[in-house]
Amino acid sequence: MGIHGLIKVIGDHSPNAIRHNEIKNYFGRKVAIDASMSIYQFLIAVRQQDGQQLTTESGETTSHLMGIFYRTIRMVEHGLKPCYVFDGKPPTLKSGELAKRLSRRKEANVNLEEAQELGDAADIDKFLRRTVKVTPEHNSECKKLLSLMGIPYVEAPCEAEAQCAVMARDGKVYAAASEDMDTLTFSSPILLRHLTFSEARKLPIDEIHLSKVLGSLDFTMNQFIDLCILLGCDYCDSIKGIGPHRAVELIKKHKSIEGIIKNLDAKKYPIPEDWKFEEARELFLNPEVLDPKEIELKWKEPDIEGTVEYLVREKGFSEDRVRKGIDKLEKNFKIATQGRLDSFFTTLPSDPKVPSKRKNEGEKAKSTVSRPKAKRGRPRK
Repeated sequence: MGIHGLIKVIGDHSPNAIRHNEIKNYFGRKVAIDASMSIYQFLIAVRQQDGQQLTTESGETTSHLMGIFYRTIRMVEHGLKPCYVFDGKPPTLKSGELAKRLSRRKEANVNLEEAQELGDAADIDKFLRRTVKVTPEHNSECKKLLSLMGIPYVEAPCEAEAQCAVMARDGKVYAAASEDMDTLTFSSPILLRHLTFSEARKLPIDEIHLSKVLGSLDFTMNQFIDLCILLGCDYCDSIKGIGPHRAVELIKKHKSIEGIIKNLDAKKYPIPEDWKFEEARELFLNPEVLDPKEIELKWKEPDIEGTVEYLVREKGFSEDRVRKGIDKLEKNFKIATQGRLDSFFTTLPSDPKVPSKRKNEGEKAKSTVSRPKAKRGRPRK
């Protein structure tokens, strides 16, 4: 879910924080991509003409592999340097949200069976998409394909969007790419939305700058986090009856959730029982992430025959199309590994409210990408 209504708040109060870009404008940029969110989009969007997911002859789903393969090649063709970040174990605070999602999928399955009995094609398609879930097998297959393609990936110990955010905050990458707005709540200086499907859906890439959001709202980062909790996040309940406009007003007036609670009419706006807003705030401030300094991102030449073996021999893809795709990847490899001129200069946040130390995007790391030791967030300033 991310943060309910946050994009509307930004559009209403800080429209200058959003830039609309074409993918070609990110030539030479390193970007950390929320892998699970991208895979979920591919499972929903990459379909046959009858609306069914792509599968092998034995019935194994391949929509996610098709999406990863061709969308990644498209990014590299534009000189972008993608790095995928995969989810680890979800935080305990997310158990309630995960239970709700499971319940919604079960309901969708029931509705899907009814639609299939009635032969309602529109409802079948609608409910089929609601049953989609990214599985460990989907992730494992995408990791294997990325390795063969020479594209780096990171296995986060917890939430992928938090890992993307801290990598952007540390200057390891230019931006974090995700559809989940809580990437900003995890303090990513720049969030890119629609990156992996912008051209397919003819949408611009939205580049959202956190410093401008904070500046327009005149909020500190802690106040912004409290606003996001009020709007509704994955880690705790929100106060019913408080919408985006009211939430902004309350934070402006009372400065924090504690201040709001002291002054709120509890009869009109009942506080959730055992409200874990403090734990949610701490999770946003200090998520469990890998230290970006210990992550090394390397883009390598693709393993052509290995990719053909995997996609064609094992997954039933067209050999001609796969080889053409790999040719494009190999052709653009040297172009994609060239840096932008501005990547050789230090980039600092334009607003001191953003808890960030933006460094040279091209700075070399010291360790490996596989599984560096997990650390609990970054020290508070």
